[in-house]
Amino acid sequence: MMAKVFRRSRIVGTLAATLLALPLLHADPARFDLAGPKVDVHVTRSGKTLPIAQVPNLQPGDKIWLRADLPPTQSVHYLLVAVFLRGTTNPPPENWFTEIQTWNKKVREEGVTITVPAEAQQVILFLAPETGGDFSTLRSAVRGRPGIFVRASQDLIESGFEQARIETYLAAIRRVPPDDAKGLAEHSDLLSRTLNLKPNADCFKRPVDTQSTCLTQAGNQTLLDDGHGQSVADALNDGSNSDLINQASYTRLAGGGNYSPYVGAIVDLIRITSTLHTAKYQYIPAIAFPDGDALNLRLNTPPSFNNPKSVIVIGLPAIQAAVPPPLRSTHPESIACLLKPEVILPVEGAPLVYATALAHDLVLHVDGPNGGTDIPVTPDAFRGGLVLAHAPARKPLPLDSSVPSDTDSKPTATPESHPSETASAPVPHQATNAVTGTITGFWGFDAFKGPTLQLQDTPGKDWKLADDDVLIAGRENHLMLSSTGTACLDTVSLDTSAGKLVEAKWKPADKPAAVDVTVSLKSIDPGSLHLAIKQFGDDKADTVAAKTYSEPARLTALELHAGDTTADLTGTSLDQVQQLTIDKLVFTPAPVNIPSNQDTATPIPAPSNSDTQLRLTLPPNSQAPKLKVGEHLTARFSLNDGRTLTLPVTVAPPRPSVTLISKNIGQATPTSIHLAGDDDLPSDELLTFSLKSVASFPRTGKIEISNADDSLRTTLSVSTGNLVLQNPHTLLATLDPIKDFGTSAFGPLRLHPISPDGTTGDWIPLVTLVRLPTFKDLRCPTDASQPCTITGSSLYLVDSIATDPAFTAPTTVPEGFVGTTLTLPRPPKAGFFLRLRDDPTAANIVTLPILPASGSASAPYAPSISSNPKGPTKN
Repeated sequence: MMAKVFRRSRIVGTLAATLLALPLLHADPARFDLAGPKVDVHVTRSGKTLPIAQVPNLQPGDKIWLRADLPPTQSVHYLLVAVFLRGTTNPPPENWFTEIQTWNKKVREEGVTITVPAEAQQVILFLAPETGGDFSTLRSAVRGRPGIFVRASQDLIESGFEQARIETYLAAIRRVPPDDAKGLAEHSDLLSRTLNLKPNADCFKRPVDTQSTCLTQAGNQTLLDDGHGQSVADALNDGSNSDLINQASYTRLAGGGNYSPYVGAIVDLIRITSTLHTAKYQYIPAIAFPDGDALNLRLNTPPSFNNPKSVIVIGLPAIQAAVPPPLRSTHPESIACLLKPEVILPVEGAPLVYATALAHDLVLHVDGPNGGTDIPVTPDAFRGGLVLAHAPARKPLPLDSSVPSDTDSKPTATPESHPSETASAPVPHQATNAVTGTITGFWGFDAFKGPTLQLQDTPGKDWKLADDDVLIAGRENHLMLSSTGTACLDTVSLDTSAGKLVEAKWKPADKPAAVDVTVSLKSIDPGSLHLAIKQFGDDKADTVAAKTYSEPARLTALELHAGDTTADLTGTSLDQVQQLTIDKLVFTPAPVNIPSNQDTATPIPAPSNSDTQLRLTLPPNSQAPKLKVGEHLTARFSLNDGRTLTLPVTVAPPRPSVTLISKNIGQATPTSIHLAGDDDLPSDELLTFSLKSVASFPRTGKIEISNADDSLRTTLSVSTGNLVLQNPHTLLATLDPIKDFGTSAFGPLRLHPISPDGTTGDWIPLVTLVRLPTFKDLRCPTDASQPCTITGSSLYLVDSIATDPAFTAPTTVPEGFVGTTLTLPRPPKAGFFLRLRDDPTAANIVTLPILPASGSASAPYAPSISSNPKGPTKN
């Protein structure tokens, strides 16, 4: 008969099928939202009686008490029939059927008790309107097709479990204010974890004021639809989902297995029961919602009292061995603090613990002397775990002495909480003062033991900062606090110098017994400060002293070449570096500023900006360390404030190195000025010089020439023709200052080699570039007491002139002088001494014949020593 129904076409061929389909086409056939009758049930086993709400399974020998709780005004007599089943291929014997006339006064007052027989596997109840032959008709139907009722019994129990989870979820979500988007998201996450559900994620993408409605709506199945919303008429007509049992949740009947990952896995039992009808009866399923002794029934189609009359089919728990709920800790590494005002243990794995009353008398047994202590716990899916029942101000567990156990205490109701009061993020890893506790209780008639949890019942001690934590003033800092136990940490506050406590953010750290604290020091100056640590169960705050520093040097790279006695560091705030240590080598910062009168025999160090570039050097006269190219070392930098920073360094190949062999200044233009310094180069003259390279100088190498501030720079190379290789180690170079630098170039010049890969060698001094004035003549009057007059051009290039090399009484030329004559005392012989502005250290000789003063010539302008910019000053 069932096969025929599955093969029906979309055109309903019989009136019975049409009558069945029509009422459901405009309804939600998967919604069991019609209130049905109520049946009171309790079970007695070994002298102990439990209400049906606390019975997950039955066993042979159990005594089941039944009573239909119908209103006194019930006009239709209902026959309650209890049937035990023993499999799909083994019809039950006739004595496994019990007929209960609910209208009987004695039955209505006292109920009826039946005993579960041996070999029984399921028990099912029928509520049928009284009619002739009703009991025999039901018995014949069951014995004729027991497999259908076995499946119906299984699916009804499964559907009840599923619906219990749904109802728990919906009721909990309605407790959150609709405009609290964060609360909705957090509580939905807790509920979906404890109830093993999958809410519709699209609901959280909607406007805030519609999210709650989306999560709790039942009309369009946005939340509940998981593929089981197909109407009964469609199922009957196309038969595409004929294997209904595969659509059901594969939940183990005890509630401990894997559940459907969606919220609304409601089995469409109409397909099964609609095939079981006679001229008298048609069967409709009822899902039971246990509440104490009462089975509150819900239907998804209205009962009919006309032929064929509706028989309500009710499933009772399966007859099998107990399977305890596989509760597990959500975070096995977490430690729960028993000193908090409200303790929630995040435990999951058995949704029916939260959705039903099957698990009862649950306690947290805390290990300790004399048997330990039992604390009642209450499952609360809304908070995401098991809630401990507290005394108003519970003390830490006295595990060192006998602790009385109040085994008769019951879980207390807990008030509604904000998401911040729900099962929070775990505090991971072991603590030295941690204890353990185990969840125990009853699953129906059977005791069970759940997971063992890590607990902390005393405040943590020995709070301290991690050794490598450094607090930097002026910015946000992350630091690590450790203790003997961190699970009871409440707040961490910064005690400022003004005496104000500023609360800091913290979270559990990845390290054992530690927390990661975020402290804002943007308005705090470097110096000492204190952190105040407040814990649950301790009225006094612990204090941790800390020191703040200025922003440390940031080390980018260290360049260390084999054969060098120096190392070049790049980064920021490098003026904080006190010394560098590599193995037993100690480097200190090299001098930064180079005096303008530096002895040219001393090599000029690389230019160094103490903030971003720093050259560090070994002590004077130190031998170059014997380092291997490619060797990996660790450089340790000591800062001025005592901190230490490290940086990896790899020994680079030797830098190119050259020495100056000789140089020649080609004087193309005769001049009366004889330069005293061998290193002075007139800017209008060519310089030819030779160099010796330690290693073979590559043809693509270069020689760079510049002044100290790099404002003058030029490069000599083989390709440009101003560098010639006499042999692999000897180089001849030519410098044309006017061409390379222009007419305003002056001052000391230096050079260094550059390898093809860009590696540079040390700077070495080359020459000092000087610009020369032009002296035309020297005229002196006959009277030797009168000064002589010097005529010339570009006299602004003169620093001073004198008649003796010691410049005892010099004539100093002011800056910006534009005159053409200078005066000085009559020299003892032809010529005088000159100091150039571009190199005022050398006393150069000017050779000019002394000519008689011209009578017609106007007297030269010789102001007194003061501040006349238009003429020279005579001292």
